[in-house]
Amino acid sequence: MLVLLATVLVLGISLSSATSAQARGRDLQYGMSGGDVSQLRVALDRNKRADYLAGGSAGRKFDGATKDGLKRWQKAAGYKADGRITVGTKEWQKLRSEQGPARPAPKPKPKGPSVPAACKVKGRVLCASKKDDKLRYYENGSLKMTIDARFGCASDRTREGTFKVFRKVRNDWSYLYDTPMKFSMYFSGGQAVHYSYDFKARGYNGCSHGCVNTRDWSRTEQLFAKIRVGDRVVVHR
Repeated sequence: MLVLLATVLVLGISLSSATSAQARGRDLQYGMSGGDVSQLRVALDRNKRADYLAGGSAGRKFDGATKDGLKRWQKAAGYKADGRITVGTKEWQKLRSEQGPARPAPKPKPKGPSVPAACKVKGRVLCASKKDDKLRYYENGSLKMTIDARFGCASDRTREGTFKVFRKVRNDWSYLYDTPMKFSMYFSGGQAVHYSYDFKARGYNGCSHGCVNTRDWSRTEQLFAKIRVGDRVVVHR
C-alpha cells in the first residue's frame, strides 16, 4: 500500500513538473494566439532597438507582421532569424528585457497642404510648392490637378513670389544648357514651368537651373493647353 502511494506521489510530481516545463517552453509561431503572443507583440513594438511591429501591438494573434518583426529582431540580436521563439528561453528573456515604455501616439497628419491664399483666387493659377515638391493647378480656387515638381539647385534657385505667365513655347530648347524644354510656360525671366526629361530619368537626384520641372508628360501637356498668357504663377514654401 505504501509502495503504491509513493508511486502515485512520484507520478503526480513528475506530471506537474512536465506540465510546468511544457508551459515555460511553449513555442510561439505563426498562426498561434494567446497571452504569450500578446506579450511577444508588445515586446517587439516597444523594443529599445527599434519598432519591430509597426502599427502597434494591439491583438493576440501571431500574424505575418509579428513573424516579420520577430525575424528582424532576431537578426539584429544575433539569433537564428526563423520567426519562431520559445517562452522562457534566454532568447525570450533577452527580448523581454529590451522592452521599453509605450510609444507616444503619432501626431495626426494635417488634412491637406498649406496653400497660400494667392493660389485660390479667381481664374487659372499654377501653384508650385517647394515644401512638398508639388505643382498644383487651380481654377477659381478649386484644385484641379497635382503633379510632382522639381526646383532649382542651390546655385540657381527658383524665384519665389507671385508672377504671371508671359510666354508659352510648346517645343522650346535651352541653348544655354543644351536641353529640351517641352511645354514651357515662362513666368520670371528665363524661368519656366516645363517638362524635363532629366527629372523623368533621375527624379530628385538632380535639380533644375531655376525652372519648375515636371515629369508627367500627359498632365504637363494638359496644363500647357489650359494655361494662358497672363495667368498667375505662385512659387512658395
